[in-house]
Amino acid sequence: MSESTLICTLGGQPQIVTFALDYLLARAETVREVFVLHLAPPNGRVTGALERLLVEFEGDAYMGRPCRFRPVALKQGPQVLPHVRTEAEAEIVRQAVFALITELKQAGRSLHLCIAGGPRMMALMALSAATLYCGHQDKIWHIYTDPDFMAQAKEGAIMHDDRGDRVRLVQVPVVPWGAYLPPLFGAAHSPAEMLTRQTAWMDHVEQRRCRELWQALTDREQEVLRAFALGLTPQDVAEQLVVTVKTVSAHTTSIFAKCRPVWELPDKQRLTFHFLRDKFRDFVDTV
Repeated sequence: MSESTLICTLGGQPQIVTFALDYLLARAETVREVFVLHLAPPNGRVTGALERLLVEFEGDAYMGRPCRFRPVALKQGPQVLPHVRTEAEAEIVRQAVFALITELKQAGRSLHLCIAGGPRMMALMALSAATLYCGHQDKIWHIYTDPDFMAQAKEGAIMHDDRGDRVRLVQVPVVPWGAYLPPLFGAAHSPAEMLTRQTAWMDHVEQRRCRELWQALTDREQEVLRAFALGLTPQDVAEQLVVTVKTVSAHTTSIFAKCRPVWELPDKQRLTFHFLRDKFRDFVDTV
């Protein structure tokens, strides 16, 4: 199995890192490096958490196997950020995660990102960056810990679940947009710029699909589709076209059959006229 790397967001709970790593190792993951993203709040809890983790990874080893521990301080200039409260501070986090992920992906690493630790905004920005830059083989995790065990392990009082049944990682389902649109994303683009680019690309794809379907329809099916796109119900469509609801239903069934290959929809997925309204409400103004 190829080597992988674990990236964790860290606050004052160092056991989150070891819980995540233990879970992955127990499932035959070969984790050779652990990167920990952290701030420097004035209460000193993060400093204590880092010191506790340094003991766990003494000599670049973990539980008798090679594993490097790499703290990554999120800095604004020479100073480590004490918090993430502004868009500028959030952008620093995003760029730091982007730089780290880019470096690791260029080295051929599969990534595990655990976003359970640290301030929520730091975890959210790490998640946002990973969504844009990670690939299908990479995984994003949250941690579920048994409530009683969580209280016992607080602030590193317990660093390992010796029983093995009180902690589990829960995968966060995301679409890795960077795997589809790599030219659109890069450190030079802000989140707002990337969202604009992503939206424009998706709009282009939807326009192409709508046009492909439209050209495959009969004149009568186009009339039915246009009526649905304007927000009419099947009864309204029947009255407008002076046909029966049964006739509208027959046209709709034919339209849906032509939609499935265009949108790559499975046969079991139920479609309603709401699908046509949502997909074509803007398109029908162009034809």
